[in-house]
Amino acid sequence: MTAVRRPGAYHCGIDAAMDVIGGKWKVLVLWALNERAWRFGELRRQLPGVTEKVLAAQLRELEEDGIVHREAYDEVPPRVEYSLTPRGRALNEALAPLGAWGRRHVLGRAEAAG
Repeated sequence: MTAVRRPGAYHCGIDAAMDVIGGKWKVLVLWALNERAWRFGELRRQLPGVTEKVLAAQLRELEEDGIVHREAYDEVPPRVEYSLTPRGRALNEALAPLGAWGRRHVLGRAEAAG
């Protein structure tokens, strides 16, 4: 279930975590999936600017790392939904303080300047 892409190459826990969430879109996918499960097209609309190819690749990697669950329903037309696994919810909880820091120290500074 969990794929370690760089076995033995990590120097600390932050290095390992950054390997899982690295890239422009993964944390935004996690943020969107924190609200509810999404179908691919819905998720893509939630992330303006992401291409289908990149979103599909990012979701695949998050699924391989055990962060995202892909549920394919046996329906016509086919329906696939993406949601967070317990590991993904735990990762979002771990990222919450980082988001608070960004709101306070980056976004807050921009609001004060504006």
